[in-house]
Amino acid sequence: MKFFNKVSDFFGTTKLKEKLFYKDRAGITEADREYISRIKGQNPFGILSMLLGGISFAFGPIYVAFPIITIIFCFLTYGTYDREKEDNPWTFFIGFCLALIGLFMYLGGVVHELIV
Repeated sequence: MKFFNKVSDFFGTTKLKEKLFYKDRAGITEADREYISRIKGQNPFGILSMLLGGISFAFGPIYVAFPIITIIFCFLTYGTYDREKEDNPWTFFIGFCLALIGLFMYLGGVVHELIV
C-alpha cells in the first residue's frame, strides 16, 4: 500500500506539473507555485480503474478475466484516494460499475453485437 500511496502522491502533487509545463523554473514565482499546489488532481489509479472498467465492459462478456481483474484492482486501489489532494472518487465507482456490468453480461450470456 505504501507503493500505491507514493505513486498517487507523485501524480497528485505539483512535481509532475512543474516538470512537464514549467521547464524554466526561474520564471515561476512562489505565489504561482502555491496556486498550482492548491489545484486538485485526479488519482492515477482511479483513471486506470475507469479505463480497465471500459475494457471490461467491452470485452468482459467474452473474456471473464477482464471484469474480475478490474473489480479486484478497484478494491485494492480505492484506499489511495485522498480527499485533500484529489478531485473525486467517481473514477473508481465508474470503473467498478462497468466491470460489474461486464461480469453480469458474461454470467447472463449476453454479448455485444459489435464485438461478435
